[in-house]
Amino acid sequence: MVRAVFPGTFDPIHYGHIDIARRASRLFSEVIIAVYDKPLKTLVFPPQDRIAFAKECFKNDPNIHVTGYSGLTVDFCKEIGAQVIVRGLRVFSDFEYEFRMALANHRLSADIEVVALITHEEHTFLSGSTVREIASLKGDVSSLVPLHVEVALKTRFAELGDEQDIVPTSSLRD
Repeated sequence: MVRAVFPGTFDPIHYGHIDIARRASRLFSEVIIAVYDKPLKTLVFPPQDRIAFAKECFKNDPNIHVTGYSGLTVDFCKEIGAQVIVRGLRVFSDFEYEFRMALANHRLSADIEVVALITHEEHTFLSGSTVREIASLKGDVSSLVPLHVEVALKTRFAELGDEQDIVPTSSLRD
């Protein structure tokens, strides 16, 4: 049995994440969606919400499980007996970042492999920050996230109001 960990903040989980997780579940006996609790960035949703959103997405996938974690990903992998870290690649700039992270993780724990899956073409533009920005500007994210996540985004940004400073805008407002 090969257990894989798909780590991330999943703030929010979107169809790109779901695609990578389901494809990984065809390759590995078990895929653990590992929701990181304390990233070095501002989050829209707390860990318990992000975990709940992911659990709802994968409730019908018998070999995909969701949990939260803290600390180094390789330490979490050792703790649960995972042999593989799964990552998704969208564009060339992702490769450089993921390559450096894979080398660092390999240095920390040479017995844990990193497998990168190339996203499907329709998800190449999709990122959590893009989803957050569109949602913060009251845009339609229905084609980017499952319905339960879309509803949560609308509710959260209604609570925060127009003066929210959680999501920095880039070019979508122009």
